[in-house]
Amino acid sequence: MQHSSSARSVILAAVAFAVGTLTASLGAHHGWGGYSDKDFELTGTVEKAVSMAGPHATMRVQSEGTIWDITLAPPARTERAGLKEGIIPVGAKVTAQGHRHMNPNRFEVKTERVIWGDKVFNVYPDRD
Repeated sequence: MQHSSSARSVILAAVAFAVGTLTASLGAHHGWGGYSDKDFELTGTVEKAVSMAGPHATMRVQSEGTIWDITLAPPARTERAGLKEGIIPVGAKVTAQGHRHMNPNRFEVKTERVIWGDKVFNVYPDRD
């Protein structure tokens, strides 16, 4: 079967779009490489509740006047750990355990678990 040059152009454009989209998604994924190997713990007040938008679930916590980005596992994995949107309210006191970003000017924690009251949401149980 032979394709016309315009059909071939459409196919090539679709393939280029798909590759570009996949590359952008992979680039947005948060690996562990930019984070310290040392365990880090942060206790503070939820400023922005858990969001499942994006490649990783996120939330924001204020601790000692600084707003921290709390990067959790991908949404499906975070939900399997029992942590879903709306469970922890804004204003609640939480503890995030994980690894701080290596850039000291970036207030971000790649979080393994979130503790709220007597509940522990272990989003990366394989990293215990």
